[in-house]
Amino acid sequence: MDFVSLFITDFIAQLQSPTLAFLIGGMIIAALGSELVIPESICTIIVFMLLTKIGLTGGIAIRNSNLADMILPALFAVVTGIAVVFIARYTLAKLPKVKVVDAIATGGLFGAVSGSTMAAGLTVLEEQKIPFEAWTGALYPFMDIPALVTAIVVANIYLNKKKLKESPALAMEESLSKQPVAAGDYPSTRQEYLSQQKDPDDNRVKIWPIIEESLRGPALSAMLLGMALGLFTRPESVYKSFYDPAFRGLLSILMLVMGMEAWSRVGELRKVAQWYVVYSVIAPFIHGLIAFGLGMIAHYTMNFSMGGVVVLAVIASSSSDISGPPTLRAGIPSANPSAYIGASTAIGTPIAIGLCIPFFIGLAQAIGGK
Repeated sequence: MDFVSLFITDFIAQLQSPTLAFLIGGMIIAALGSELVIPESICTIIVFMLLTKIGLTGGIAIRNSNLADMILPALFAVVTGIAVVFIARYTLAKLPKVKVVDAIATGGLFGAVSGSTMAAGLTVLEEQKIPFEAWTGALYPFMDIPALVTAIVVANIYLNKKKLKESPALAMEESLSKQPVAAGDYPSTRQEYLSQQKDPDDNRVKIWPIIEESLRGPALSAMLLGMALGLFTRPESVYKSFYDPAFRGLLSILMLVMGMEAWSRVGELRKVAQWYVVYSVIAPFIHGLIAFGLGMIAHYTMNFSMGGVVVLAVIASSSSDISGPPTLRAGIPSANPSAYIGASTAIGTPIAIGLCIPFFIGLAQAIGGK
């Protein structure tokens, strides 16, 4: 009963907070047909500043902290990101009218991290004066990159197997082409040998290009830049005078934009199976609970704060809205963006911000007795 009352209290507080209020406001004015348009260039600058601030916070904190304290939470972030993809592969993909590739891409997007949701969670914790490690924002890439890489690898493995099953003759031809050559056809030089060994139809998925694409994405680039500056330089003066004071105001504008974007994406879900709606409502809680449970292990073994456990759960409940979509479009071009982007932006993000943040804060307070 304590948890329920804490959740309701936190949820009401969230409704009154600028973070969720602006998100709901954006959805309302979009539903009413407002012609308000915030230029994409402004949104890009806002996202850059928010994630740079989070990176600076994490970098400064890492510089002043014991790196050993980060090992277990970072490992759990990696495990959660990978697990989310396989959950979608063996649950969502099994549901009627859901294509396997679309389900895997959806799992990848939900396993990746939303910078805006993470920023909202950190803001709420600060407003409620719940202590957490300042470096928890640095867990972002440890969950984001493994999820995107896993989704692209799993999807391509599935597509390659499907291709071979549908083309047994092609598979036989490829098998025969790999048989030993005649004695008189042996290569005379090492270069000739290597060229013969190279398979022109090699469909193996290359991991590094996926990681490189993720690292080059605007979200991770901004946050990693901020982290590097906070770690190796002394940016405290500009941090305190500019980035920190502007953070909440910029976040409210981004929430307004995301609310409008969420409403515009609702129509896309009508083009795909309705199971995506069910998944988008339930998955953020399941993913968050997995991360929350792992975070509790770190809490009891490494003195990881309850606020840090909440941050880990919140980023697990989020779904990428900046770096994830373009990475998946490039890595899994056959997946339907209406399915995974619609599920994430239209439902997943509002659920993560509006319900999961107060849910996990209430759960942490009920367990921690605060």
